[in-house]
Amino acid sequence: MSAGRQRLQAGALMVQGTGSDVGKSLLVAGLCRAFVLRGLRVRPFKPQNMSNNAAVTPDGGEIGRAQALQARACRVQPHVDMNPVLLKPQSEIGAQVVVQGRVIGNANARDYQTWKPRLMGAVIESFARLKAQADLVLVEGAGSPAEVNLRQGDIANMGFARAADTPVVLVGDIDRGGVIAQIVGTKAVLDAPDAAMIQGFLVNKFRGDASLFDEGMRAIERHTGWPGLGLIPYFAAASRLPAEDAMALERLGPSAGQGVTIAIPMLARIANFDEFDPLRLEPGVRLIMVAPGEPLPAGADLTILPGSKATIADLAFFRAQGWDIDLIAHRRRGGRILGVCGGYQMLGRRLADPEGTEGPPGAAEGLGLLDVATVLGGPKALTPVGGVCLDNGAAFCGYEMHIGRTGGPDCERPMLRLADGREDGATSPDGRVMGCYAHGLFGDDAQRAAWLRKLGAPSQLAYERQVEQTLDELAAHLAAHIDLDRLLSLAR
Repeated sequence: MSAGRQRLQAGALMVQGTGSDVGKSLLVAGLCRAFVLRGLRVRPFKPQNMSNNAAVTPDGGEIGRAQALQARACRVQPHVDMNPVLLKPQSEIGAQVVVQGRVIGNANARDYQTWKPRLMGAVIESFARLKAQADLVLVEGAGSPAEVNLRQGDIANMGFARAADTPVVLVGDIDRGGVIAQIVGTKAVLDAPDAAMIQGFLVNKFRGDASLFDEGMRAIERHTGWPGLGLIPYFAAASRLPAEDAMALERLGPSAGQGVTIAIPMLARIANFDEFDPLRLEPGVRLIMVAPGEPLPAGADLTILPGSKATIADLAFFRAQGWDIDLIAHRRRGGRILGVCGGYQMLGRRLADPEGTEGPPGAAEGLGLLDVATVLGGPKALTPVGGVCLDNGAAFCGYEMHIGRTGGPDCERPMLRLADGREDGATSPDGRVMGCYAHGLFGDDAQRAAWLRKLGAPSQLAYERQVEQTLDELAAHLAAHIDLDRLLSLAR
């Protein structure tokens, strides 16, 4: 089939899952790259996403990190229309609501259900704009359509598929077990019009002899009436791509690298943790994501306090784990400390949220390792940034995503000088404690190499090149196990 004929027949196709973390985001990214390599103009779309891993778009908005990776797979810039509704959890029952890249307010889980019908307009509007510029839009669902208790007003799965008349492929995860029940059970609970949207199923993350599951595929087909579209072997190189969901953190032990040790505490509302993936992939780094209840490792060379979606609440969480005591001991031993965004704010003397921007209005004493204070509030900074790190002299590219103003004596020793002449961050008098608002420092090969040199380890990773190579490998992997022509024929 020629690329021209493919364009005429292409439209939109939605990938839904039997649950969270079945591999929807990765599959969409791989399919995006596979169809781009066939000459199609492809765009990713996720109507509603829930994640504290967000990306800044060139137009000054924010979307889920997975959609930014999918845009990269399409070889286009990320845009707010690719993820028109983003929910950023701030508590067990509440989240910040971002619509078409802009924060519109906070809602608890029950109240949000009443918001969804009003948000469908923005979702359909963004989807229509993407369709107008693409041969194929690959849509990612959220969670599972089997969550029928959330079906009324749904904008993330079947509610969207029906409203946009977008056919669906259902993905099950054999690695977690019970994949036959996952897919057959989904069919059993869906009402007939929703089930009719599903055009076939994929079984993901298979390990071993694929022929042993031939009867399993046939059993699913018999019980559902849906055709099997592919059995996809486990793709081990997925660990080289940014993870979107904090569920991924629960599976991460220390990285396999040997050399310097870098520790990062896993805050309850940790945000943008994917920015540390390049450190995890460095052969000369042992990166430890410290789980709640575990001490910060005494032998760490560098401890990084990451970003947070609820900084005052996470500061209390940090203290509840005893990490404040561990961090002071690390400092006394001469260890280095870096705070990024919310972590930078925690390192100061005081943190105030008078307007209740991230939770109930209030204030808290900080960790006192930087002589600065922060007041949350005001407009949210959302912009790509670049410049130079004044500590190591290396250039960097990253992004800002924060609310708040930080000032104090240690800001007279800024950590970064941005390309527009602004200064960012603060440094302790002895230079061993630093903080800044810029995210993404370690994704920049030059900046990461400069940090590792100071810690005594060489950098052996070309991160951006590896991401591109992995997307190509993922596309080839999917093309080998899915009939892409058949999948394309399902789109409308």
